[in-house]
Amino acid sequence: MATSKAAAKKPLWLLIEEKILEANPQDLSGENLEASIQRIAGELDDTGYNVSRHGGNMLELRFAVNRARKVGRPFLKDFNDAISSLTLQDVADPYAATTSLLDQLAGTWPGIKKSDRRRDVIEIVEKTKLDLLISKAKGLPEDDGIRQLIEEGVGFSIIAQALGVTDKKIEEVNEQIKAEQAERARVAPLLEKVADKTNEEKVRYLFDNDVSEELTKEMAEVDQGVIDDVKKAMEEEIKEKQRRAEEEAARKKAEAEGPAIEDIPPEEMLDHIEAIREIMEFSDEEKEIRVMCEQSAIPKSLVDVAISDPEKLDELEKQAEG
Repeated sequence: MATSKAAAKKPLWLLIEEKILEANPQDLSGENLEASIQRIAGELDDTGYNVSRHGGNMLELRFAVNRARKVGRPFLKDFNDAISSLTLQDVADPYAATTSLLDQLAGTWPGIKKSDRRRDVIEIVEKTKLDLLISKAKGLPEDDGIRQLIEEGVGFSIIAQALGVTDKKIEEVNEQIKAEQAERARVAPLLEKVADKTNEEKVRYLFDNDVSEELTKEMAEVDQGVIDDVKKAMEEEIKEKQRRAEEEAARKKAEAEGPAIEDIPPEEMLDHIEAIREIMEFSDEEKEIRVMCEQSAIPKSLVDVAISDPEKLDELEKQAEG
């Protein structure tokens, strides 16, 4: 069968059916029948197929016309109706969808089950799936539409043309997808470690390992209620830890500052006052005095008095001596 480069894109049987669909039903009956067949054959010759002078191709044309006359309508009427009724769910697996479609049509059009036609129908179903995917993507926010098509394996050049986006934008979304896939790969072994734990324990473990709430819900297969319960429990634990940390910091601060003046024993009071006087002879800078007093473990309460009211040291010293 000789074909032109253009005609090779579409099989002869489909071109024949298209011509039958285009024809006026009256032209395919009575005395008009033969002339119409010859006309169609000539038009098919113009596509690059040799039909009018090729016995096998001419028989294929006559058979298709006779079948349409017997059924009472063109094959493509039923075929196009079946294709247009397909949903994305129907064409999720194009091969299974093709089998279902052929079974649906074969009772009326048995020739559709020929092996060469099945291959052609698969291509049509795949094209239908692509059209449905693009139509859905156009109804989504730009990034979501691009993401859907990438995840369905649609080529970047097709995405760019279909959605009117740049190659750079597609690459950005693709990098996001790769990052998400890498994160899922990181989380999968974490989940394996807690496979025998409760949902609450799984969620807590993933949170402790910096897994996002959304990915935790997805991969641990838990509902929002479990997530919320764990978050609440963890928030209370964090508050308790913070309270304990504040108490410990206050305790250490008080310990570092030393006792109040009235709680300093007389002998220690005398030693501290003597040390303060030595320090104040060495420096009159408050900051330096405080640093040296802290290094000497002198209570802060006494240091404050020495800096704010140095003369009171004499009074404290007399009280300590009794």
